[in-house]
Amino acid sequence: MALPCKHALARACASLLLASVAFAASAADSTQPDIADAQTQRDSSGTATTALEAVTVTAERREENLQEVPVSVGVVQGDAMRDYTAGGDDTLLALSGRVPSLYAETTTGRIFPRFYIRGLGNIDFYLGASQPVSIIQDDVVLEHVVLKSNPVYDLDQVEVLRGPQGSLFGRNTTAGIVKFDSIKPSREYAGRAQASYGSYGTFSFDGGFGGPINDTASFRVSTLYQHRDDWVSNVYAGPSADGTVAPKKDAMGGYDDRNVRVQLLLEPSDDFSLLASAHARDYDGTSTLFLRNAIVKGSNKVDVPRDEVAYDEANDNPQAYKTYGGSVKATYRFDGMSLTSISAYETTSGYSRGDTDGGAAVNYPFNGAPNGYGQSMGRVRDLDQYTQEFRLASENDDALQWQTGAFWFSGRDTTDFYQRAWFLTLPANNPNNWVRLRNSNTSWAVFGQLSYQATDALTLTAGVRETDDSKRTRLIKTADTAAGVVTYTGRRDVTMSDRTPSWDLSAMYTVSPEVGLYARVASGFRGPTIQGRSAVFNADFTTADSETILSWEAGIKTSLDDNRLRLNVAGFAYTVDDIQLNGNDANGNGVLFNADKAKAHGLEADLDWRPIPNLSITAGLSLLKSEIKDKRVYAQVCALNGVVVCTVNDPTIRIGNNTFAQIDGNPLPNAPKYNVSLAARYDIPVSDSGTFFVATDWNKQGRTSFVLYDSVEFNSNGNFEGGVKLGYSGGYGAYEVALFGRNITNEKNLKGVIENYMAAVYNEPRIVGVSLNYNW
Repeated sequence: MALPCKHALARACASLLLASVAFAASAADSTQPDIADAQTQRDSSGTATTALEAVTVTAERREENLQEVPVSVGVVQGDAMRDYTAGGDDTLLALSGRVPSLYAETTTGRIFPRFYIRGLGNIDFYLGASQPVSIIQDDVVLEHVVLKSNPVYDLDQVEVLRGPQGSLFGRNTTAGIVKFDSIKPSREYAGRAQASYGSYGTFSFDGGFGGPINDTASFRVSTLYQHRDDWVSNVYAGPSADGTVAPKKDAMGGYDDRNVRVQLLLEPSDDFSLLASAHARDYDGTSTLFLRNAIVKGSNKVDVPRDEVAYDEANDNPQAYKTYGGSVKATYRFDGMSLTSISAYETTSGYSRGDTDGGAAVNYPFNGAPNGYGQSMGRVRDLDQYTQEFRLASENDDALQWQTGAFWFSGRDTTDFYQRAWFLTLPANNPNNWVRLRNSNTSWAVFGQLSYQATDALTLTAGVRETDDSKRTRLIKTADTAAGVVTYTGRRDVTMSDRTPSWDLSAMYTVSPEVGLYARVASGFRGPTIQGRSAVFNADFTTADSETILSWEAGIKTSLDDNRLRLNVAGFAYTVDDIQLNGNDANGNGVLFNADKAKAHGLEADLDWRPIPNLSITAGLSLLKSEIKDKRVYAQVCALNGVVVCTVNDPTIRIGNNTFAQIDGNPLPNAPKYNVSLAARYDIPVSDSGTFFVATDWNKQGRTSFVLYDSVEFNSNGNFEGGVKLGYSGGYGAYEVALFGRNITNEKNLKGVIENYMAAVYNEPRIVGVSLNYNW
């Protein structure tokens, strides 16, 4: 497969791929012991080894060796994830930059992470926003943005499937899938627990235990508790229009996130199994803190205090959500095949409130008057998501493997949006300054896949899927005047639907037991989207039609140097037609729209290396060149009271008091040009059963724009962050005591912006502490 080579980045990608192939072929020609024998020697001797263990993934809905799957897959083991989150980091956001081509961020606190794969994502903070990245936890697709924030814990493994996954998994997706698999019940009693305590009173506990109940049943109970004290002070000392108490020391920044999951596995025979799971989450904390005027015109450098704000409103930015859910997975095996049913239900309710201008308006006068009041709240009154999947698959050693099935999705929610006047005290209060929306989304799909081993070395795979996606948004209550006068003139009931096929073709060629080459072409589909939140500003709904993607990918997967080095490299290129984007209209309201297309190409590489006994190194690299292609599309730029407050590099036009920039040729937002990650651990054995160790991990991120238009200010370039861990592991790995540091250099990285207020969003502060880990 030929990759585009019009740009220097594409040529570099192609060169690296060719160099990897040459190196792999040379290594394959040398004499090497059998990989399985090397692993057996390690297991039987019980001594340190440099051999890598095989990684099993389910990227094609069956257990396979990572090196034999014709898909670009990034894998993070559960122990590594727990190291990343020891400082209380959001368990999903902590993945950002740890896997090549995966980026994550939030400007709405821990209840609204947004994910991007190969540059494709959605910067919309609307509670009903759709995202081109699917989140799947324990075989259940989570569609609503709040459900996507469900923490992961007692985790076995994370798989990031990069590129469109249009034939096998849940909802169709144009960008990729982040798939989380928890530790399942087993036939032996076992458990694990990890606790940590650090700066700002940060405490985290992640654990699980279980075992057999009788000859046919087993269970596992898992829990996650994360806490941080309030540590950000509100230094504002003036009057408040909504009753917010200030100044106040340690007013916000803390959280309590309580989670529990119970699993029951029934195996009455070798042919039938049933896994039932139920989980609950009770979260309350602080929504994202914006720092007004932290960004200075002409620069993207920010260096204002992280532990104080000056808010005149929003009552310390509270947010809270309760989420419950459960699933039943049943598998029946017969006549060389298996029938699997996955039924699931999820529900949530809660709210998030924030001072969206990021500072006290009295501190920023305009023409002698306080300037820029901003406050809002979104509340999910009720949400119900039902999913059902049936899958019939072959289970034999034949050259032809197949699977087919059907998927059904139904999501319903009632969501309210409140604006500033609703919160104000009398006489300014407007009790009617809010809207209520009812959203529904129904989708069904049928799918199938064939995989044929044409020769001992060549396997061909083809998949197809037909998806029907229908959405409806109704405006139940309008935002009226304080006297009850209705001023809204837009639509109140909008329905959109589409039915589109998607497909994928791939080939995997085994050059040798150590080297495999693959190529893949795939299409994907994201259904139409409705944005109803704008009704709170008395603006009409906005909509976006479906987007589709065609993606090309080729790579090499290698296990080299006596299975001490695993290096997987992939190059890719894709075109998204009718790409869905989010910007602002002439009144500053968030709007959806379609651009003609976006194009991108890049490279990603994953490395695991054990160069010597007791030293392990993992690394990742992603390179990306993305570009929006539509000369007709303009986006509103940073403006306050009609004055442009940032430095715009794109051509602009003026419409009334508003300025719009042409975005043709710009990169996709939140799409880093490169990302490099490196982690290493070195063990110093002191006995047969114990070892001291030192571990570290680092991440560096290339230029990343936060908005659609090109500006000097609203981007980051060179963000980096690192962690360290020093400790002792004893009892042949049964327990561990360690000192750790997250964001050890206390970097202040720009992660998001509110444009008109030149407000910044920071990353998490440095957390240092101690962690305990015990396995039995």
